[in-house]
Amino acid sequence: MGHWWYRNIVEPGKLPLLLALVSFVTSFLVTRTITRLIRAGRGPFKNVTPGGLHVHHVVPGVVLTVIGGFGSIGSAHHSFGGMLSAVLFGLGAGLVLDEFALVLHLDDVYWSEQGRKSVEIVVLTAALVALVLGGFLPFGVNELTEDERHNRGLVVINTATNFFLALIALWKGKPRMALFGTVIPFLALIGAVRLARPGSPYAKRFYVNRPRARAKAGLRAYRHDRRWAAHGRKLHDWIGGAPDRPAPAAAALPGGAGGEDPGPDGGPGLSRESDRRH
Repeated sequence: MGHWWYRNIVEPGKLPLLLALVSFVTSFLVTRTITRLIRAGRGPFKNVTPGGLHVHHVVPGVVLTVIGGFGSIGSAHHSFGGMLSAVLFGLGAGLVLDEFALVLHLDDVYWSEQGRKSVEIVVLTAALVALVLGGFLPFGVNELTEDERHNRGLVVINTATNFFLALIALWKGKPRMALFGTVIPFLALIGAVRLARPGSPYAKRFYVNRPRARAKAGLRAYRHDRRWAAHGRKLHDWIGGAPDRPAPAAAALPGGAGGEDPGPDGGPGLSRESDRRH
């Protein structure tokens, strides 16, 4: 075990990356646990609201990420400062990406359907870092022999080819396959050669005058989503908590206040729910 640790973690200089990954996952899991307790009204935890201003945890996350990032640049790779900076960076990144959906939408969508994007981006980030930590280098350079590594032309061609395949997969509306394809080129190749997702830029460009391809792509996407979407939602709910249910229908508040129809947010019920959001 000691030989494996030194050969695969210490010698290649991956210890800071391992510390950052562990702190990143820990930060996310602890934060999600606390926010779920706040949402349920359990435990001693409360939202941080100095002077009535709700401070989201993305704020200290940005501070920790900046400190950790600049600290790692200014510290020796294997020094205590470098290790501490890696931990701070991982903690901050976990806090920031836990509210990725909030940053993306510029709205408090933490417990909404849009908030699922935060859980998804955290899982993808942790998986990619784990792959790199396990020996996968970006764009398949790890698949070259030692002699081929010395041939810069082959390295450039290999990198450019895998990057091109990942771009095609992204163009076809398959961002997950494109992302993982940067470290696992075979996935990028699959995403590049298979039919594009309906609504993707590729489908809009090339399937307009090809009704058979458009219909086949739609059917394949429907079957894929029917098979895997429910499992993905269950996994997201298990990791990050289920989103809020839609507000009561208009029938629950007939006519709304003053005889007017309630708005699309469902009236007063939303404000009570939003008070519990983090």
